[in-house]
Amino acid sequence: MTLAPLLDAAPAIPVHAFAAMAAFALGLVQFAAPKGTLPHRTVGWIWVGLMAVVAASSFWIHEIRLLGPWSPIHLLSIFTLIVLPIAVWRARRHRIADHRRIMTMIFVGALVIAGLFTFLPGRIMHAVVFGH
Repeated sequence: MTLAPLLDAAPAIPVHAFAAMAAFALGLVQFAAPKGTLPHRTVGWIWVGLMAVVAASSFWIHEIRLLGPWSPIHLLSIFTLIVLPIAVWRARRHRIADHRRIMTMIFVGALVIAGLFTFLPGRIMHAVVFGH
């Protein structure tokens, strides 16, 4: 395992990847930790910020081009940027079931499922984990 392929990539890619890795780790903490506490809210705000960075930074990544410089992953980024504030708003309005469902959906879709695709052969994270 070597970080060289990631660190040698265009600047948006390591920003995107490190924010995603941090969001994944904090997301696991959020699922395991008690809900509704000050630490949950604090870590949650950090997680929301990281997810905004993950989604926004994707607009400068064009490794897969299906429609001009864009790919379906960019639709996921738009969706993430729209639903993140909705999820926060639902928590603030004490609609916790909605908040939990949306945040879980973002975690699974934008971090787990999309993240698994980054390990396919030919992708940078595949080179990071498995070598060239």
